[in-house]
Amino acid sequence: NMARKIVWQYGQTDVTGSGPNQLNNPNSAELLANGDILIADEGNNRVIEVTLAKTIAWSDASGLSAPAFASRLPDGHTLIADGGNNRVVEVDKKGMTVWSYDTSARSGSVAAPAPSQAVRLKNGNTLISDQFNDQVIEVNRAGSIVWSYGQIAVAGNGAGQLNAPYGAKVIGDYTGLTPPSGFHH
Repeated sequence: NMARKIVWQYGQTDVTGSGPNQLNNPNSAELLANGDILIADEGNNRVIEVTLAKTIAWSDASGLSAPAFASRLPDGHTLIADGGNNRVVEVDKKGMTVWSYDTSARSGSVAAPAPSQAVRLKNGNTLISDQFNDQVIEVNRAGSIVWSYGQIAVAGNGAGQLNAPYGAKVIGDYTGLTPPSGFHH
């Protein structure tokens, strides 16, 4: 029986805040190739890249509202599920928007679908957990839905139905995600 201990932590246990070494409802963390950690800090309306020395190497808070998930893309851009703004946004290293998709603008959408995860696929499309629209959708760069599962705004647990899906991934496609230990492209 191995003793378990925390070997690294950003944010203080039982301390909520936005100062150094503080988070407010962090929702996702991704280990980057450079060893830094990308964190969607939902309650602080920001995405931050933190070094192992606990300094913020990069941040984006420009207009974000409750970001639920962030991933670093191979070209250095960051893909963010900006739940409070009902969109998925891709920003460059300067925080400038280079692509976005508004899930609430879809026909039949609920007012606040709050997309909770977005993953860029190998084929260049984006897989989105459109949480309160009760669907997972695949969107191409032109903004068209090319695949979906679930019925828009109809929660359920039967065939072809979802109930507020929080995440979705394509098995074996680790584009923009931390691959499993030992995985080589």
